[in-house]
Amino acid sequence: MKMLNMNKSRLERRIVGSTNRWRFPKEPFSGDLLALSQMCNALSIDLDDALKHPSRLSISKIQKLFSENFNNQAIQSLEPDVILECLGFKWELHQPQLFQSETLAKLYLGALIQSTNRSLGEMNKTMQALSPGKAKEKSPFKKMIISLRINDPSVTRVAFATALKNLYISEVEINADDAMAVLASANILQFSSLFQKCVDTMIKALTPSNIKNFYLAGCRYKEEQLTKACEKWLEMNLVPLLGTQLHLRHIPQDLLQKVLKSPSFSKESCFLDRDIGYGWISLFLSLRLHSITSVKDLEELRNINFFPTSWLIRVTANHYYSLENGGDMVHLKDLPTQGVRFGLLFNKEYTTHSKTISIYGFFFELKGIRHDTTSYSFYMQRIRHTDLESPAAVCERSTVSLRAERLVRYEIRAQALVNGRWQEFETSQITQKFGFIKPHCKSHILKVQSVGAPIYVSFAIIFPVS
Repeated sequence: MKMLNMNKSRLERRIVGSTNRWRFPKEPFSGDLLALSQMCNALSIDLDDALKHPSRLSISKIQKLFSENFNNQAIQSLEPDVILECLGFKWELHQPQLFQSETLAKLYLGALIQSTNRSLGEMNKTMQALSPGKAKEKSPFKKMIISLRINDPSVTRVAFATALKNLYISEVEINADDAMAVLASANILQFSSLFQKCVDTMIKALTPSNIKNFYLAGCRYKEEQLTKACEKWLEMNLVPLLGTQLHLRHIPQDLLQKVLKSPSFSKESCFLDRDIGYGWISLFLSLRLHSITSVKDLEELRNINFFPTSWLIRVTANHYYSLENGGDMVHLKDLPTQGVRFGLLFNKEYTTHSKTISIYGFFFELKGIRHDTTSYSFYMQRIRHTDLESPAAVCERSTVSLRAERLVRYEIRAQALVNGRWQEFETSQITQKFGFIKPHCKSHILKVQSVGAPIYVSFAIIFPVS
């Protein structure tokens, strides 16, 4: 007898409707897969999700019934159906709005089941008994008290209140400063439309000061749209914005590493050839790309796909022509706007400071000397590649010119800030042949009298046809 009862308790198939479909009598959809599919289509629910989580189907059905039987105009005349205890406050809520939050819906239905001893299916039938014309009638369920415990430190009372307000008024504006806390609240409530609204707000409001927190929030809540937006923003703004601001030290290491390794722009077309970059062309035409002589650096520019390929081909072709012609820069005429520039930063603790540069196989030392507290001098001199600290390593990687003389047009400029005002010093434009033997190896000396520090020194150079 026990075996018979055990077998009888197992699921039994039965015929349903005129189509003679077989189904199992199991809640909430009684095993009728065709009916389940039709129901999911009507309720805009994913079928696979309904099969994995049948309870969500009943919640969605009840939610749909609530939305049909109630409207926002009737809320003002209705007593609250739920009291939510959370964050030390009590919040009064109504059923139609409550079901926009999956978290609150589960808490509410769980409390109803416990207090009324009804199943989800029975509550579904009770709600179906209410017609849309009876929206102002008292709810068949008594007022419930539910509690929600929040462990996320990002959730504040103000942000949580804003999230609950969005249950009633979808047009509530979210301030960018509060968006992250509201996002955390929406995540706790499983309030999908508000969560997406916060994500959109945060993406539009990215700045150097908030990108770290917004990126970490995207990682914490597994919101790929937000993390990708942070990566893209940083790709575009790492150098122009964060390079001069203290916020750079707060950027998460993994985000910075992704950006540094990223090609930055689409491989289909370069940035300046796309609509978004068209307005920037005149600005980037002003860059002295011909000053980039390193093959490695030019290759990096090609990889990030920012400049049109034709620009980089022209720069490379000009370099090749200059190398073939002993360094002559035929394509450069105007020193102030086209000169290849190098810089030297002379701090007040220096007595001497120098820097070695190389261009088309010619090596120069840029040098600064402090004579006393207010007197400085700056100049450049040609040196042999064998005078370098590691000449063998340089020869392996760089071109070396053996020409005894090189005609150079140059200008040396210096600036220092004194009492909030800039002092400027400069030589005139000088054309000079540089050899290896003194005094022909040394340039004109720029003498500076200033109490300002540091001193910013620039050397503009062109190799004219010789």
